[in-house]
Amino acid sequence: MTVPVSGTGTPWGQRVLVAGAGIAGASAVRFLLGQGTSVTVCDNNSKATRPLVELGAAASTVDEILARDAWVDDFDLVVTSPGFRPDNPMLVAAADAGLPVWGEVELAWQVDRSGITGPPRQWLVVTGTNGKTTTTGMVEAIMTAAGAAVSACGNIGLPVLDALMAEPRSDVLAVELSSFQLYWAPSVQPTAGAVLNIAEDHLDWHGSMSAYIKAKSVALSGPIAVVGLDDPVAGILAATSEGARTVGFRLGTPHPGELGVSNGQLVDRVDWDESGDNSVVALIALDKVRPTGPSGQLNALAAAALCRAIGVGPEAVEAGLESFTVGGHRSTPVAVIDSTTFIDDSKATNPHAALASIRGHRRVVWLAGGLLKGASVDDLVVAVRDRLAGVVIIGADRDIIADAMTRHAPLVPTVTVVTGEDGAVNTADPTAVMARAVRAAWEMCVADPDTPDAVLLAPAAASLDMFAGYGVRGDAFATSARALPGARVLGAS
Repeated sequence: MTVPVSGTGTPWGQRVLVAGAGIAGASAVRFLLGQGTSVTVCDNNSKATRPLVELGAAASTVDEILARDAWVDDFDLVVTSPGFRPDNPMLVAAADAGLPVWGEVELAWQVDRSGITGPPRQWLVVTGTNGKTTTTGMVEAIMTAAGAAVSACGNIGLPVLDALMAEPRSDVLAVELSSFQLYWAPSVQPTAGAVLNIAEDHLDWHGSMSAYIKAKSVALSGPIAVVGLDDPVAGILAATSEGARTVGFRLGTPHPGELGVSNGQLVDRVDWDESGDNSVVALIALDKVRPTGPSGQLNALAAAALCRAIGVGPEAVEAGLESFTVGGHRSTPVAVIDSTTFIDDSKATNPHAALASIRGHRRVVWLAGGLLKGASVDDLVVAVRDRLAGVVIIGADRDIIADAMTRHAPLVPTVTVVTGEDGAVNTADPTAVMARAVRAAWEMCVADPDTPDAVLLAPAAASLDMFAGYGVRGDAFATSARALPGARVLGAS
């Protein structure tokens, strides 16, 4: 995974193989073609490669590449999409031959540092198992309130390369990065980078928890490293980060050099200009922060720290956080029947996120399931079992969750929803599965003598076993809840 490409006149060479024709790969192909580079895009999906071929790229499949002798001699660089694992045979062969392998974010970093797109930007990087998108959006809102030209990009939807090429120019990039993207971007040293929290996730991709943590830690390699001190794993990084200066944030009273909570406000005690002044600077009242609750407050503290690191004043922090609008499928009420609210938190795609979601309610019927990505749900079940009026499980890893319920919460009513005579989930009609699951959840509410506060979709798992994305899954939940007899619609336009 060496970075330099020498003797080619550009940071990326003249002959590039792009692995993957999805959002990240397509962005890389478009940029490289625009720079006159010879590009081959490698993807088994011909429908995805067709528009890139029309732009001038050659197309191949992984098998076709590997079938060619000495194929590595045909390229100066491989740019991989984040979904390609390090053990992919093509990427292994490239690395073994000394051919550099970059992610799309690494390519963007090299392009930005080279000055090809103008003076290098300030990168404010956000990563963590949960809360990345909310925090990145908060950073964008604060920087906008401060009058900066800013783009939210990366894993939030807009590829970083596209942000670099966009007009009008953005001088500040609020960059959400996943562990996959950080793994393939070893050179990135953001102006300020934050690790919000770290819990088991994507272990099937990284192979181990230590490898996952190492990838996340790349965000802390720049001048200012921001870490969530309340998180048991991220908090340890405060003492080990490669950042020239480390700033922590917590929900309690902050020590000098930290951000935290005091007297009903988010506050800052960091001596940013190193003048020796660690006095408390008020940022915003807690009741003005959205989303409400501990998770939203932690996200706001992280966003404030990143922006304060590049000189943003407390007034802009307050104005930006007040203007921030929470994205969809994040603890969004979609319907109510009597005193029970149906809540779409489809964005809770791992056990850590589901734990925070369930803890926000006194008593719930929990709708869970999907792709666990190697994560364990045992600790989650133990932590929330006293809040559960019932559990409805769907998705590919439903048996793992059902087994955890049997072992750790055997008295909680649990239903596994499947379709088809063979007992398998009919993924061709996931909306029917969701409709059955929501009906089963409501029946549990009716049967429970201590009326649950909520039917909560907090899957603790990814959605791609059944749905095109967590948003589609959340929409299916909302549609099913609103179709129940007596349901009053919430949040629909």
